[in-house]
Amino acid sequence: MGRLTRAETQERNRARVLAAAQEEFTERGFRDAKIDAIAERAELTRGAVYSNFPGKRALYFAVLADLAERAPRSPHPEPGRTAREALGAFARAWVAGLPLATDERPGPARLGSDLMSEILVDGRTRLPFAQLMRFDAILLGLALERLRPPGTPAGRLVRVAESVLTTLHGAGQLAAAAPGFVEPFNVIGVCEQLADLDLGDAWQPPHLPYVPLARPADEPWSPPPAADVIRGGPARLADDGVVAVLGLHRLEAVEEAVRAAPAGATVTAVLVTGDPAELTPLARLAVAGLCACLRQAFPPTAWPPLQVVHDGSGALAAAAGVPAVSDGTEAAVRVEAGRIVARADGRGACHAAASAGGAVPAEETRKTDILRKGGPDLVTDAADGPVRRAPRT
Repeated sequence: MGRLTRAETQERNRARVLAAAQEEFTERGFRDAKIDAIAERAELTRGAVYSNFPGKRALYFAVLADLAERAPRSPHPEPGRTAREALGAFARAWVAGLPLATDERPGPARLGSDLMSEILVDGRTRLPFAQLMRFDAILLGLALERLRPPGTPAGRLVRVAESVLTTLHGAGQLAAAAPGFVEPFNVIGVCEQLADLDLGDAWQPPHLPYVPLARPADEPWSPPPAADVIRGGPARLADDGVVAVLGLHRLEAVEEAVRAAPAGATVTAVLVTGDPAELTPLARLAVAGLCACLRQAFPPTAWPPLQVVHDGSGALAAAAGVPAVSDGTEAAVRVEAGRIVARADGRGACHAAASAGGAVPAEETRKTDILRKGGPDLVTDAADGPVRRAPRT
């Protein structure tokens, strides 16, 4: 066997650390787990662990994310399900992963029991997690909307999705804190009933002059390969449509791109952060858990009409002309025939790039620029954490 390259050695060591950390967290729990013990299990030095992960919490998030992404896949359901049936199946898939009252010994089902407490202790994780929950609700709500019977009045179902996720996340916390209290069949029944709940939900698009205007462009579009985590396959980045680069404080803006995009356009959400070592695994975990249940409960024809890509390296953002990213980034480009034909930056960029009206002449953007002058730069605003530039190639 030939000698491993440096990159191959790093990847092998990272895999060994993750496997050892999973064993340590499973046996001892997050609180009592030790980095030295993880290094010993992996047959590596303590320094080798820290060269792959900045701390125990980042390693914990990465272990949970890997488990969520490697979860076994069930056959997709056939078309014809109602929203009520889909929510019941979604809830069943969710509660199947909860720890049981009879689980006396620590095990994989209890591995995530410390997740919420670790998110709560630090503002750097609370705001991204809040946006990830909104993002999950948007994905689930869009899927529910695609199950409406023909002729049914259009209406937004994101608030219903928020209620479902509130119920399921609450059940998960109680299953860990109060074993035996949660009755899974009751949780499933509640989620089914929520399908018929009228919360008066309506989509309110943003209005000018409080959002930027798309600027015309004529640039090549040569994105690197990436995976769509909703469908679990390669993202179709060459398709005509909108590519939205979103920091973890601006994820809810993806709905503006989806609602405003022309029929048939492909919308791609590219998730970026200024702290990829810790926050990218958290984002992977939140989205993978949602998508695993969604794929079991909803037929492919009802999956959300967008692609989701994690861009931990920032390479895809750089290809879209966003070389520096932070958790406050919001930028979007419209792609047609393999070229970028319009772009927008700042709050409202997703709506601007996706709007059917398209880009406006540069001189017409001056009024909006004046209104926004002096406001925070959502790509480099220090309040949104560190700014990370794409690596040079």
